[in-house]
Amino acid sequence: MIAIIDYNAGNLTSVAHAVSYLGFTAVITSDIQEINKAERIIFPGVGAAGSAMESLKAQSLDAAIKSEFAKGKPILGICLGTQIIMSHSDENDTSCLGIIKGNVSPFGPNMRDKAGMILKIPHMGWNSIHVKIDHPLFSGLKKDDEFYFVHSFYPTPEKNGDIIACTSHGISFPSVIGFDNIIATQFHPEKSGKPGLTLLNNFCRWQPC
Repeated sequence: MIAIIDYNAGNLTSVAHAVSYLGFTAVITSDIQEINKAERIIFPGVGAAGSAMESLKAQSLDAAIKSEFAKGKPILGICLGTQIIMSHSDENDTSCLGIIKGNVSPFGPNMRDKAGMILKIPHMGWNSIHVKIDHPLFSGLKKDDEFYFVHSFYPTPEKNGDIIACTSHGISFPSVIGFDNIIATQFHPEKSGKPGLTLLNNFCRWQPC
């Protein structure tokens, strides 16, 4: 069973539907005992870092997630979930979970593409990833596969070894991060068609070393 963490941060049903479509059992939950029993965890989310951390702390889910990570349970962060696993977010000046050391930074104003056109913030729509470190979650994906992004902030890990893939939007930013039994995507695999389903399927079968 896969626990999808419910901390009032949206987009949980679409993740659950995608996992169920792949043939896996998933439950949307904030029950710590249920999370403890799960074989793996998906930590999605949309919204602001400050309110998300308040909700996690109010339900003691912050400690539960860190405890399950320490046990070696596979964890997938998605979008805001990717940012919250960092040490700190510039959004609302928020202290986060600190599973991956580093900061969450905003896109700067007046960023431009290669043709000199000003880029819109939030970064919204389809974009590709540049793999820096091979990972089992990329099995079956093609080099030109694209994923769906919606975000104004992005993670910046302290260690280069925690950056698994990058994406270009005015700058090159980390779009997949992780180490050991945690991996997190700034994009939404549940909204990314076949490539996203492939990545989710790989996570649901992933056995970290």
